[in-house]
Parts: sequence; structure tokens; C-alpha cells
Amino acid sequence: MIENFQKYQEITDLVKKMAYHYYVLDDPIATDEEYDTLYHQLKDYEEKNPDKIISTSPTQRVGNKLLEGFEKYKHIERMWSLDDIFEPLKLQEWVNRIYKAYPQAIFTCSPKFDGASLNLYYNNGILQSAATRGDGIEGELVTQNAKTIQSIPLEIPYKNPIEIRGEVVITKEDFEEINKERLKNAESLFANPRNAAAGSLRQLDPKITAKRKLKFVPWGMGKNDFDTGSFYKLLNTILEYGFYKTPFITLCQNIQEIQTLYETLIKKRQDYSIMLDGMVIMVDSLQSQKQMGFTIKSPRYACAYKFPAIEKTSKILSITLQVGRSGVITPVAELQPTEIEGAIISRATLHNYSEIQRKDIKINDTVIIIRSGDVIPKIIKPIVELRDGTQIDIKKPTHCPQCGSEVLIEDIFIRCQNLSCKARVKESIVYFASRKALNIDGLGEKIVDQLFEEKIISNILDLYSIKIEDLLCLQGWQEKKAQNLIESIKSTKNIQLWRLLNALSIEHIGEGASKKLAMSFGRKIFETPAEELSKIDGIGIEMANSIVDFGIVNKDLIEKLFEVIDPKEPEQTIPSHISVFTNKTIVLTGTLSKPREEVSILLESLGAKMTSSVSKNTDLLIYGENAGSKLDKAKSLMVTSINQAELIQLLQKEGIKWE
Repeated sequence: MIENFQKYQEITDLVKKMAYHYYVLDDPIATDEEYDTLYHQLKDYEEKNPDKIISTSPTQRVGNKLLEGFEKYKHIERMWSLDDIFEPLKLQEWVNRIYKAYPQAIFTCSPKFDGASLNLYYNNGILQSAATRGDGIEGELVTQNAKTIQSIPLEIPYKNPIEIRGEVVITKEDFEEINKERLKNAESLFANPRNAAAGSLRQLDPKITAKRKLKFVPWGMGKNDFDTGSFYKLLNTILEYGFYKTPFITLCQNIQEIQTLYETLIKKRQDYSIMLDGMVIMVDSLQSQKQMGFTIKSPRYACAYKFPAIEKTSKILSITLQVGRSGVITPVAELQPTEIEGAIISRATLHNYSEIQRKDIKINDTVIIIRSGDVIPKIIKPIVELRDGTQIDIKKPTHCPQCGSEVLIEDIFIRCQNLSCKARVKESIVYFASRKALNIDGLGEKIVDQLFEEKIISNILDLYSIKIEDLLCLQGWQEKKAQNLIESIKSTKNIQLWRLLNALSIEHIGEGASKKLAMSFGRKIFETPAEELSKIDGIGIEMANSIVDFGIVNKDLIEKLFEVIDPKEPEQTIPSHISVFTNKTIVLTGTLSKPREEVSILLESLGAKMTSSVSKNTDLLIYGENAGSKLDKAKSLMVTSINQAELIQLLQKEGIKWE
């Protein structure tokens, strides 16, 4: 509660600063909950003291100034902000105000997506421009970037001038993939999908925007020629023009139906692929909308019914170091417990020490935390203004916190290279037994946990010493189950060398690299200098160093595994003739009618170089059903792509039948 004008001035300045960081810099310094609380304190004071309102108060405008870098664009009709409500009582008050003038009113309700607002202007059916919201009157022209978004049609059947407005969003899954890629490239991470969408839309290079898998979800209109009729029907008509279909859009007859839909969306919020932060409620009659008009900053006929906050503040009490399967050591912040949407959050990932340094995070800092994707808690940033001198720097470890081995420090990652380290043994065994590695049937995560806890195994090598009597004394084991596991483990002996290499979880070395290394060096791979390893196509010096370091740390274990498993070295096959695939770098994606491994072997026999990821060096992508991001990336890099039918035709020309 604001008691006097001086306090009102102070809060006005603080909220303006928060808004500047949030809307202009994409660098929030407060949670949504904190901002909304102060914002409504300003509104309450101004309603009681209309003669003392500061003209630059955040309540009197939609946004703030623009960053330089894009041409400015004036919207034909202003992009208004919406008044927020947070509880059923406020909803009742808002609906009652509508009913006083329009007792028969019904409402169009739709989800409020957490993204970046965009205004599309069409004339004669052709997309003329795309602009960000900006301050509501003037935005930034991002037309070329918008044209890379597949859900924005370049042409629509409606020929009159029209502004179609919506939200540019990114799915939680794609958001995580972007951050993984940025992590690899030592780039700063996006705090949440909203920031990722806004940052992607405002890239100066449209090629970067094109890679980000943005979606445009329509929610309304600016300039248009429709004065009467139903907003619900009109929006659904527009959606038929080729836009992404707005989900959950519902025509509600009364407040009970509005509240029911709101509660339904809250339940769907966590599992839905796109971030939702509320629900938009709008009077459905276009004629009533026009008659009701606007306040100084928002339409009287619509409001945003906001969800409970998923961002809050907490304090970092200490740092715990987690060691994963690949040996990467991840710092985890132990937090002062705080509740977010019914969940008590007491830990949050800090990703790596480069992120800690970039964000200037310290022990005893008060930090903003978010449940990214409504699931995984993450720290966005510290609130530096609240530091009191008790803060402690977070230092990089020099030795593994579990086994004490000296760690390998790279640009971003710090890792334990000891394969026998207890912290990574269980996860290493699970991967070792997985389908892409040694494919040990019946040795899943739960079984590994049981064998490990009962001290039957303590490392990968112990798998080959398990006796049937060891298993029969365990709960849930019978002779047939035990015998099947023993036989499955035995069947890995004389397995192909590349599978064993892939199973060892060597950092940076996957299936494709394992095949190349096995073909080139055989069992001598761990005796080969990094300079020689890096001469192989696709094996960089970082990968080569990782192999050498792994071999040094795990020398005894590797020798014993080679002795027990006796893996088969690949035969050096030379194509009988030059084919269309010879010396071509090829990637497979999607579902083919034959296993990918079988297709890879076939193409390698014809001289192809098989890899698992698409790059500018890829010559050919072969795709099956349900092809995903690899096909999109190939198109963006203009890599030749063919489907299974086209592959079969090429093979037939080589005299090979696809059976």
C-alpha cells in the first residue's frame, strides 16, 4: 500500500526501471509477481488520487523506448495492453461492469501465450509488413524475420487491408534444444521460452531466426473492416487462412464457464508444449467492442486473467556438485525453500561455471528462479542491489567431488574422466547396456540400481563376473530371468568394436565417430596420439584430446574390457566400383522401412561416409517418415535431401535391390 506522494514517486521510478529491463533489454530484474504487485499498487493510488498521476507512470503507457537496430514502424491502429486480473473476485467485478451496459454479453476466451507480440499487415492479400509491439504506437519492423516463420502465410484470401495480431512463441522442447546448442557454443542461455522467442524475432540475421522453430499464434486484429458480428467466428475464419490454429479458444456464455475454462487451462499448463501465462477474456460482439472503446492504455472490452506466478526469488545457501554419466560436473544451487505453484523448490541448476561467471552469481545471493517449462527450476540472475557483503564467490573444482581424480577443465565443461568414479558408474552401466551401445536385454535402470545397491556390481567390468546364484538370492528374481540376463551379457562378447567404443561414454564421441575411429585405428585407438586421431574426417582436436585423456585415466579398465569382450575389428572394405555415394557425407533421419544401421552399412559398402548430424559439409540427407529437425536444418543449409523412394531408385541404378 502506498501512503504518500513521495512513496508513489519512488515506486513509479522502480516499476519504470523494471519495465525497461523487461521490455526493452530482455533482461528482467524482478519476477512477474513482484512487478504485478507494485504495478497494481500504483493503479490503486492513482484511482484514489487522479489529480496526482505522474504522466510518465507505467500505468499511462503500454511500453518503453525501442532499441536501435531495426527500422521503426507506426501501427495503423494502436496495439493496446490488457488490464490484468488475478482472482475470481476480480473476474466477477469485471464481468459485472460489462453486464451493466450489455446484460446479454457472451465472451470469447483464449489462452494467453508467453511470447513476443507481433502485428502483421496484409493488403490485397499479400503480407506487407510485420512489426513488434514496441510502445504500442510504434514498433520495430521485422518483416524479413517474420517471413521465415512457417505459420505466417505470405498470402491470404482476404483482400482488404487488415492487421492480424498474435504471439510469436517457441515450444518448451525447442527452447531446451536452443539452450543446449548455445551451451555448446559458449553463448549465454535464454532465461525462458518468452525471452528465446523475443530474442529470435529480433535477430539481425534472418537465417538465425529461421533456425529457431518459431510459431505465430493469432489472437486478434488491429485495422479491419468488420464492425458487426462475432469475434469468435471472425477469428476462426482468419485461422483458416493458413495460420497456426489457436488452441483452446472457447465461446463462454457466463462467468461460470469462464472460470471452468480458466481452471482447465491451469491443469494443462504444465504439460502443454507452449508456455501459457493466463487467459484472455473478450466481449464477443464486435459492435459492443467498438461502442465500449478504450481507456488511456487498454480496451474496456477485454482483460487478461493471469495464472499464478512461476517465477520467484530465493537465496543461494550453498553449492552441490553433481557428476553425470559422461563425467561432466554440474554445479547445483541449494536454495532457501520457496513455493512455486504448489511445488517446494529447494534446488536449481547453474549449468556450468561459465554461466556462473557471466551472470555473476555468488553464494548468499538473492536470485530470481523459474520453473523452466514449468518443470526444471533454473536461476535467471542475481539481484545485485540486495547484496549485503556476505556473498561468497563460487570457485571451480580442481578434483572430482566423489572420487578425488583431477578434473579436465575445458572452455565450458569441467569433467571427471575416471570411468570407475562411483558417482558416474550407475549411469555409465545403464548406457553401456542400452540399445545403441552393447544392447544387453534385461539390464535397464531399475535392474542396474538393484545390482549396484546389493554390491553385485561396482563397475562395468563386474557385469562379466555375475553368476546365476548371485541373482537368485535377490528379490523378484527367478531362474529364467536370471539365466536370460547372464546369456544376454555373454552375447556381447565379440561384439563390433565401434559398439564398445560408443558404450564407453567418451565425451564428444558418439555412434558415427565410434565407427570412423574403429575403422581407422582398430584396438590401437587409445595408443594413438591426438594429432593422428584428428586427421580423420569429422574428428576435431577437441574430440581427439578427449579420447587420449579417457585412455590415460581408464587404461587398466579398457585393457580388461578388450580382453573379456574381445571386440571384432572392422574389415577394411573397399567399394568394388565408384558409385553415386562414393566419398559422399550422408545423414539418415526419420523412419525407414529398414533399420538405419542396416542402411548405413549398405551405403558405407558403396563408399559413403555416414555421419549423425547435418552440417555445411553434408552432401546428402536421406529421410523417412516423421523426419524432424535434421530435415529442417538440411533445407536451411540447402543440403540435397531425398526420401526413401528416391534412395531406392539410386540403389537400383547401382544394381542393388531394396528388399
